[in-house]
Amino acid sequence: QVRLVESGGGLVQTGESLRLSCVASGSTNDRIAMAWFRQAPGKEREFVGGTNWSGTSTWYEDSVKGRFTISRDNSKNTMYLHMNALRPEDTAVYSCAARFYSGNYNYRRKYDYNMWGQGTQVTVSS
Repeated sequence: QVRLVESGGGLVQTGESLRLSCVASGSTNDRIAMAWFRQAPGKEREFVGGTNWSGTSTWYEDSVKGRFTISRDNSKNTMYLHMNALRPEDTAVYSCAARFYSGNYNYRRKYDYNMWGQGTQVTVSS
């Protein structure tokens, strides 16, 4: 199993930036896909973006393309979510997720991931 711990959430104003971190520990290896999801009050958890373990491949939900970027620091077993030009509709609890894979890794559905962090709150004021 892999333990995931997010940090970096907070309160920002419209147009500002924020960087979230997700540190992975435990049985990590290079066959892990990781992703960011978010859940706003009263809404379903939705996919934001994902990456393979090395960070050489990333994929995003259309609503965040061009504003959000995922990166990795393998020396720290950390995945980042760089969020720019934040909007009030980005307000949500952001969670990182992971799963081991053997073939394709660009999963987008919450059901595809079986390891989750506790989440961090991001609030964007207008």
